[in-house]
Amino acid sequence: MRLGLLGPALDQGEALASAARGLRERLGADRVVYLGADSALDDLVRAWAEELVGPRADDATLMSRATSACLDAAPDEIEAFLDRERQRTALRMFESLAGESTRSVELIGGKVAVLLYDKAELVEDDILPATLLVFGKSKQSLIKQVGRRWFLSPGTFPAHGILVVEDTGGELRATSYDPSFELRETVRLEAPQALKMRALGAS
Repeated sequence: MRLGLLGPALDQGEALASAARGLRERLGADRVVYLGADSALDDLVRAWAEELVGPRADDATLMSRATSACLDAAPDEIEAFLDRERQRTALRMFESLAGESTRSVELIGGKVAVLLYDKAELVEDDILPATLLVFGKSKQSLIKQVGRRWFLSPGTFPAHGILVVEDTGGELRATSYDPSFELRETVRLEAPQALKMRALGAS
């Protein structure tokens, strides 16, 4: 599992578009989550979908698009239509938080991760079960361990903005990049040594 995380774009729409494409095409992310408090990524994905299949590029209008495009179409035209729709469906890998104060709870490599815009919105019920606390509101990228938890942020465009959390055979890694995909930092997200020793003693 490779989770791409994008920080707030502010007014850097082109940088956000390049980063989103790069996470998919260069780094092979399985999912990409935008941690901004605006609709910048949603707007971008909507525009990409409309470039592929035209206005109202959603599932609700799929049948009308298919009827219009395929009713009297040649086989190669039907295949081209299906290919465009497959590309549109693949855009579902791009997600955004529902709002500034909402959070998403994920399971990454067996660890609970809480994703939100502003870490000031974290409450005890978020923190207690979580190993990864991931937030967008930060000028700089951050990969920092506090006790048994990791605080992660991709930072904000244009200087920062890209973070990848990867589960490779049960080992979690976080890697931050700048908008040109120059590697900044990569860290193994391990439990503190004291916790490992206690777990070993308990077994």
